[in-house]
Amino acid sequence: MNPFFILFTIMFGTAAYMYFVATMPEPAQEVIITEITWTDQYKINGQYVRGFVTANDDGKWYVQLKMSSENEKIALLHESLAGKVFRVEAREATKRPKSHEYAFNMDNYLKSNGAVGQLEVERYEIIDEKQGFVYFMAEKRFQMKQHIQATFPLSLQAEAEALLIGSREQMPSDMQNAYLALGITHLFAISGLHVALVVLLVYELLIRVRVRRGTSSWLLIVALPLYAFLAGGAPSVWRAVSVTEIVLIATLLNRKIAMNDAFSLSVIGFVLYQPWIIYQVGFQLSYLAAFSLIYSAAILQKSTSYLKQSLIITTVCQLIVFPILLVQFYEISTSSFFANVVFVPIFSFVALPITIFFLLLTFISPFISDLLFSIYEPLRALLSDLILFLGSLPYQLWNPMKPTLLFVILAYIGVMFFFVSFEKGKNLFFSSTLLLLPIAMIHFSPYFDSTTKITFLNVGQGDCIIIEMPYRKEVIVIDTGGLLRFEQEAWKESKEAYEIGRQVVVPFLKGRGITKIDILVITHADADHMEGAEEVLEEVHVREIHISPGSHEKEVMSELLAEAKKQQIPIVEKRAGDRLQSNYYDMQYIYPIDFVYEGNDDSLVLSMKNAYFHGLFIGDLETNGEEVLVRTYGKALEKLTLLKIGHHGSKTSSTQPFLELTRPMYSIISAGYNNRYGHPHPEVVDRLHALNLPFLQTGVEGTIQVNITKSGEIDVFIP
Repeated sequence: MNPFFILFTIMFGTAAYMYFVATMPEPAQEVIITEITWTDQYKINGQYVRGFVTANDDGKWYVQLKMSSENEKIALLHESLAGKVFRVEAREATKRPKSHEYAFNMDNYLKSNGAVGQLEVERYEIIDEKQGFVYFMAEKRFQMKQHIQATFPLSLQAEAEALLIGSREQMPSDMQNAYLALGITHLFAISGLHVALVVLLVYELLIRVRVRRGTSSWLLIVALPLYAFLAGGAPSVWRAVSVTEIVLIATLLNRKIAMNDAFSLSVIGFVLYQPWIIYQVGFQLSYLAAFSLIYSAAILQKSTSYLKQSLIITTVCQLIVFPILLVQFYEISTSSFFANVVFVPIFSFVALPITIFFLLLTFISPFISDLLFSIYEPLRALLSDLILFLGSLPYQLWNPMKPTLLFVILAYIGVMFFFVSFEKGKNLFFSSTLLLLPIAMIHFSPYFDSTTKITFLNVGQGDCIIIEMPYRKEVIVIDTGGLLRFEQEAWKESKEAYEIGRQVVVPFLKGRGITKIDILVITHADADHMEGAEEVLEEVHVREIHISPGSHEKEVMSELLAEAKKQQIPIVEKRAGDRLQSNYYDMQYIYPIDFVYEGNDDSLVLSMKNAYFHGLFIGDLETNGEEVLVRTYGKALEKLTLLKIGHHGSKTSSTQPFLELTRPMYSIISAGYNNRYGHPHPEVVDRLHALNLPFLQTGVEGTIQVNITKSGEIDVFIP
């Protein structure tokens, strides 16, 4: 290789890095924001408008604006906010500890969008409206969305918005889950294939009406960026548009340009314009998939069969993106190889053209469009039913764990070596082994870990404890957290309620690669301990559920019981003396004593003990329960290694005699940040300090993990 080329590459890379460092937005140090201008990246949901704005300090901010009335919400819903200038009273949003390392990370989200921070706005007034091409196109996109909602049947609106303007806000969660399970979520994003089809349709139409080829190309060069704005400007759209533009311009200038060169220019231009885009998963997946297809042309040419080519394309794309998918989403659809072969042609060559046809028809003749909708809608419903059915089939998702950086690097070495070997037809056995080895390492690594892990998950004002035994032999989950939901006006309701189980607990389990819970312990029937359990059952296989005697009669348990019955999961009442089978610890329930359920003081209390460790998990046990434990077990509870403080640190728990007896080496308080109950109560904190008992709180530190090694060494840390 030419040494000058190597030197140039190093110099260019160094200069690019310095440019990125210099242009990446830094978090704001001081907030003096009085005016904001909305971009087209916003959503109105429930009582809030959330999205990105530019402010009077020239920074880009993520704003949460609270609306005060239903009329105010209606007014904001009926016009595009892009370009609207608000005078505001704003303050920087309070930074809370993140739920855990696998949950949604707001800091990363802000960085990937080039924002400097978050603002909370409660008072505002509209004072101006900026003009410009970007705001004009945002207005047209908003009008298109309103037109779709006014003219398309409700069941077809979500698909039309996704395929035509790149908006997936209307997509029902059950349908999203089905597409995820089948590995075809990309079909509801405007992809390069969609853009190519639109370009082909428009180009052929222009040729058919006898527009010259050169003129048609120039018209496309002008029209494609407009389409990109209307389609929402996702990375996949701009990638396809920019590459097409580069090829068209080169052709018109009688210059030949290789597709990989056009692709490279697209990457360079995109990153120079928005350096932070490299952190967006959409950018990563879109460009990686396109890269794999461009450089696997020789592999594709080996087969002329449509079925084989479709399988090769799907396999190539899946292999190149699977490490990124595992890093970002922790799971991959194993059925996507076949689902894409079936559904890509249906959506690309049937659903998309039909949707475009209907859009045009709604402008030309609403009467005829309504008539044809009445025929098409039932047929499309059959396809949706099929997708929902296929998506509900079990064992479609491979969920090993979030891979480490080392595993990601090894995976890409294996993938690249496999591609090269497959293309040349040499060393296939060795390259296949090199490809499968990192996959096996990612999958089996938790089963070689001899450490016991006890994780106190930050679920806000609630409890959730996850116990992973050595070598992943057993997984026990104690409570699942949840929300106390209160009645509010209909206009304040979110389209889909925030769910602790689905949005906090399940991501942690998937990030750890936990696909099976051996025992789910519900200490008692309070929403902040078990409201998320139903969501966990829907996402992760649970073998058995333990509850406190009589707690099943409480109304709050009804949804959990129904889901457990649906899945035929045994629910067993447990009390003092009952043991949990374990190869590593003596696991025993030591409370409650009786069978009458009366609330917090009938919480299941679990003792976990071996030669090196003694932990006690007491739910919301209060004064009376602690007194019973002191009287009944006495010295057996002395000098605990780990204590889960009762009832979130309420003053009705953690009594002096109980703490003096147990004197835990480590105490954990599971209580939300700045919670309305004032937990932990100052009296409890004072008692812990007076007895020199160290403690940590999930609402302050975030998720807390306790590791116990095979030799008994204990490490408490914030992951």
